Amino acid sequence: MVKITAADVNKLRKSTGAGMMDCKKALVEAEGDFDKAIAILRKKGQKIAEKRADRDSSEGAVVAKINDASNRGVVISLNCETDFVAKNDSFIAIARQMADIALNTNSKEEFLAADYEGMTVAEKLIEQTGVIGEKIEIGGFKTLEAPFVGSYVHGNKIGALVGLSNAIDNAAELAKNISMQVASMGATTLSYKDFDPAFVASETEARIAAIEKENIELGRLGKTLKNVPKYISMSQLTPEVMAEAEENIKAQLKAEGKPEQIWDKIVPGKIERFISDNTTLDHEKCLLDQRFIMDESVNVAEYVASKGDVTVVNFERVSLV
Repeated sequence: MVKITAADVNKLRKSTGAGMMDCKKALVEAEGDFDKAIAILRKKGQKIAEKRADRDSSEGAVVAKINDASNRGVVISLNCETDFVAKNDSFIAIARQMADIALNTNSKEEFLAADYEGMTVAEKLIEQTGVIGEKIEIGGFKTLEAPFVGSYVHGNKIGALVGLSNAIDNAAELAKNISMQVASMGATTLSYKDFDPAFVASETEARIAAIEKENIELGRLGKTLKNVPKYISMSQLTPEVMAEAEENIKAQLKAEGKPEQIWDKIVPGKIERFISDNTTLDHEKCLLDQRFIMDESVNVAEYVASKGDVTVVNFERVSLV
């Protein structure tokens, strides 16, 4: 029988990350052959992966990586089953190593087939499933290229990338601040101009119905009813709609007995309120139309414009929450 030393076990443990006892058993079964022992541990990982294939892997670590030229970035999530594993330093270290590899790939499929210390990333995931005993997989995978790319990760749970049109002097700070906005507010598109009209129409109907239903209960309880908007996006506020809104505002001011000579001071504020009340979808879903989290007196588009000749060209977001 081949003698298995502590040094042999430790070497295999460092190479695979497997537990000491698993490494010793694998070396004994392989009769001291290091490569065979690794293969044994991988087979164990495959068996565990098969058994846990239907398990929920909603925990994990999100990592973002930007290249040295700051014109390409990637954000990925390495998923596991429990928060205990997600907070483990070695698990986070693997997630970061995988992000380094992902930075040089263009798709999730290409990434999974990429080399990871002599095996593919997909094989490494199976190996780690055996080592950790939980389902380990890549959840989110997003890449972004732009003249300047910045990132932000919140608590290893939410990561965002933002691409800027120019690498201006304060591009790093600007991209990070906008990435924080993306991570925090969860926009799904840049502007209301990107919306499909059919989506806006369907969403309008659904939101109005929801508010009307809620108002029935509020009325029953004697509480203040919520405003039921006619519109929910700037894409619906055509020149005709805005002209009608202005006429309605003036008619209201006249009915209230407000002198016509002061209308010019009142109308702009009411128009602004009308737009705000009727663009709730934009505020939720459109990055540039959201109020900026670090200064709610401006929206994101206004904040970006204040920083110079630069625009946001794209963004990506990966979240485990």
